[in-house]
Amino acid sequence: MTAVICTKSLSRWYGNVLGLNDVSLDIEPGITGLLGPNGAGKSTFMKLVSGQMKPSSGRTSVFGERVWNNPPIFRRLGFCPEQDAFHEGVTGWEFVKGLLELQGFSSREAADRAVRALEFVEMISDKDRRIRSYSRGMRQRVKIAQSLAHDPDLLILDEPLNGLDPLGKRKIIRLIKDFPKAGRTVLVSSHVLPEIEAMTSRIVLIHQGRILAEGDIHYIRDLIEAHPHVISVECSDPRRLAGILVREEDIARLQFGADGRTVVFETHARDKVFSRLPRLFVENGIAVESITSPDDNLQSVFDYLVGK
Repeated sequence: MTAVICTKSLSRWYGNVLGLNDVSLDIEPGITGLLGPNGAGKSTFMKLVSGQMKPSSGRTSVFGERVWNNPPIFRRLGFCPEQDAFHEGVTGWEFVKGLLELQGFSSREAADRAVRALEFVEMISDKDRRIRSYSRGMRQRVKIAQSLAHDPDLLILDEPLNGLDPLGKRKIIRLIKDFPKAGRTVLVSSHVLPEIEAMTSRIVLIHQGRILAEGDIHYIRDLIEAHPHVISVECSDPRRLAGILVREEDIARLQFGADGRTVVFETHARDKVFSRLPRLFVENGIAVESITSPDDNLQSVFDYLVGK
């Protein structure tokens, strides 16, 4: 398939800070997830490929055309930013309609398109409420509505699930998964693997402005599951628990916590160990206060992958 987005040696720095580092990437039709911890360069990449920011070096094209300083291509792009930038005193309908008029649509057509976009994101019943009264989920849906109201061919969604409750996330995930049915390509970012996994099997890993890996979810999961996980157990008898754990084949680097009630250990088989722990506790009469995984986050995974 022909790439919708193509970048070659794309870099962007802010003074002495490198935001994106020599990224060459082809993004094909369908849904592609951009996965990385906060500050990884996801937003910088999205701003560059949507023409909002000029590259420091390298180049990027969308649908075979350059993006920077090429206003006609913007009609084919829809962008949902991570940060809110609303006029709080207007209604959701007025906000979307106003942006469509800035795109060059007549007042009547902009009004009709705004209604259809808000219907699509299930916001039509609240279209005449002031944005200042909207919940976080409603604000996210209005941002998505404005990104698609002009019928773009490419949607770029920066952390669209950030801060939503589980019901709100499910609704937006369902919307995003339907976009390719209308012929739209989607680039969506998140710092949470299960969120991206719920939307697509095609994932790009980004960290410290560099692309670490790209591929389907099975390849990405293999990389992440190779990361050694640290698990901390606070219990009634840490010495007895330590004696049991050292005999488990998947446990490594066991030690006691400073509080004297905690056992901290490392494993490369996180899921297997978590599934066995309840049985070990019950069979040995160990009362557990808490189980935590201090480094169970993307930052630690990416640090591991880059060899820190």
